[in-house]
Amino acid sequence: MEEQEIKVLNLIKDKDYAPMKAKEIAIMMHVPKNEYNEFLRILGKLEMELKIQKNRKNQYRLVEEIYYDGIYRKNQKGFGFVKIEEQEDEIYIAKENAKNALNGDRVLIEIIEEKNKVKKAEGKVIKILKHEKDTIVGIFENSKNFGFVVPDDKNFGTDIFISKKNFGKARNNHKVLVKIIKYPEKGKKAEGKILEVLGNVNQAGVDMLSLIKEHNLPSKFPETVVEEAKKCGNKIDERDIFKRRDLRKDIIFTIDGEDAKDLDDAVKVTKLENGNYKLDVHIADVSYYVKPNSLLDQEALIRGTSIYMLGRVIPMLPRELSNGICSLNVGEDRFTLSCSMEINAKGEVISSDVYKAVINVKERMTYTNVQKILNYVNQTKTLNIEEQMDLKTLDDIDKDVVKKYKAYIPEFKAMEELALILKHKRLEQGYLNLDIPESKIELDIDGRVTNIKKYETNFANEIIEQFMLTANETIAEKFFWLDAPFIYRVHEKPDYEKVQELNKFLFNFGLKIKANKDNIYSKEFSKILEEVCGKEEEKVVSNLVLRTLKIARYESENQGHFGIASKYYCHFTSPIRRYPDLFIHRIISKYLENNYDVEEKFIEEYKQQAEEKAKQSSEREKIATKVERESEDIKKAEYMEGKIGEEYEGIISSVTSFGIFVELENTVEGLIRFDDLGDEYFIYDEDCKRLIGEHTNITYKIGDKINIRVKDASKLMRTVDFEKI
Repeated sequence: MEEQEIKVLNLIKDKDYAPMKAKEIAIMMHVPKNEYNEFLRILGKLEMELKIQKNRKNQYRLVEEIYYDGIYRKNQKGFGFVKIEEQEDEIYIAKENAKNALNGDRVLIEIIEEKNKVKKAEGKVIKILKHEKDTIVGIFENSKNFGFVVPDDKNFGTDIFISKKNFGKARNNHKVLVKIIKYPEKGKKAEGKILEVLGNVNQAGVDMLSLIKEHNLPSKFPETVVEEAKKCGNKIDERDIFKRRDLRKDIIFTIDGEDAKDLDDAVKVTKLENGNYKLDVHIADVSYYVKPNSLLDQEALIRGTSIYMLGRVIPMLPRELSNGICSLNVGEDRFTLSCSMEINAKGEVISSDVYKAVINVKERMTYTNVQKILNYVNQTKTLNIEEQMDLKTLDDIDKDVVKKYKAYIPEFKAMEELALILKHKRLEQGYLNLDIPESKIELDIDGRVTNIKKYETNFANEIIEQFMLTANETIAEKFFWLDAPFIYRVHEKPDYEKVQELNKFLFNFGLKIKANKDNIYSKEFSKILEEVCGKEEEKVVSNLVLRTLKIARYESENQGHFGIASKYYCHFTSPIRRYPDLFIHRIISKYLENNYDVEEKFIEEYKQQAEEKAKQSSEREKIATKVERESEDIKKAEYMEGKIGEEYEGIISSVTSFGIFVELENTVEGLIRFDDLGDEYFIYDEDCKRLIGEHTNITYKIGDKINIRVKDASKLMRTVDFEKI
């Protein structure tokens, strides 16, 4: 809320306030003449939001009823929920009380029934403050003299009527982008105009293009932004080398996936004579090129994060930077913002140093190849020198990889040792080692799915994860104690009520998390995950724990990170693809350049910016997560369209009042509705989230194995349906 709005409300709320006209309030508040029109706008806004109202004499007073504003989330069945800021529970809105609100609209509601032990609070929409969308993506259906667009967002709430003059070039069964020219009211559908034809629903690539348009993603960079990126060149400015530590002779590696192109972190580990380890983490100095308030900076803030859709990336920065001068490409001189840490045998960082550097990566390593080298190292531990030299004696070793990188084996061995120490320390602190495999969705040249399986990881992935976590913690703690303006990565402890719900599920496995309202510790969660490690129920329990946890976000105030069991945490290591990292790089650079003596004006300005940009980054992250998840759902449904009638074994991942969700080994999840569970009538036990057969007492609960047949799948609906066999 704007500062002036707060002042107006505080004045009217004052017990000595008597109703006044606009001019009288302006005089009381000493509003300058040249700001009077803006003052009237603020009064109008507060009146529209039903926070103040005028009496018959045009005098302002507080609205007698209490109203709340929030975002309306609509269900396909017609009812919905409103999330009010700073309130945990959502407000239920019945269909008849929704006042034609659409999914995502900002609405004003009044509470008509308070929350009780049985159900949520219930509300009624009084006013639609702002429609979230003015464009929609959907399928065009032609009916000669008029048509309809059926939205891809099944919760949107209405089909969109299209008169013939507004068809444009749309044809039946085309995916289209439609502009809403009239919102629904009094039982009538919304009306629209076709802006763009995306292609036939079955045309390759149209599915991902539809997602981009649906979420209004900035898929192309403006020419002015690209031109600014090109001016950065493809070579570092040698005149600035003397201001940095020259580490170009150091043996430094990047370790990433085979397909990675934006390489923003590089590492080096040295075993010290005192038995400690020196960990150097070098991060691309993106802030050197992307200056505050530049066109590049403004565009990066709008995007907030890179989005990784299947078969395509929507980057935060143009490729001239993300794949070029900012990327730590092998054999190229690059500027970095670096953090060196001395770490003892207990995994404790006993000293650290943050500085600007210039590096030249010696090898571009992949997780796969590093793991092959570690496999070789671990096999040869028990062999003598002659046997070690004879690679023929070794099983499952990629001999070409070992020979190519043999000179660097001591470096990778030291990395493995340190990563194991760091991981052990984290687990002792309560780090949540959630074993939830990601999906690897393989596409052909046209973008169609050829296979889906678990994304396989190995300890080489964990090496980089542990090193990045340590660097992020070290940076966050250092700048917290400097009281610097900053953006932290915050993950609050879960609600006690949700922990109690989790314990109901865990009871089925003989497990329980010890907690009360005042004491919820990540260590208790960590113990449970350790208990199920390697067992059949590991995946199910990991998913249950994940659903109990809150969503991490960005904040300008440090509140710690529950999942990582860290008191101080930030995102420092990926400035090419995340705006918060880029933002704190600017702050760190300012402190380094001024020998940590920073003027108060900078601190105040950046504290305000940190608050605003943390909020923007959190919002953009939510959208990115949603798009990435939906792109997977589309491709999984597309893949299963070709598997109808096939049989699989799966695990029950969720039990609801309308059926059970089953996850297959390949990570695809589908729904078995009650009708497809056989002839038995099932009773839904909400407390224990299980189904019980009325006559046979057959029970279905989370974690049970079940044999299924693929009944149906729809790429357009993004759904997969199973039936029990």
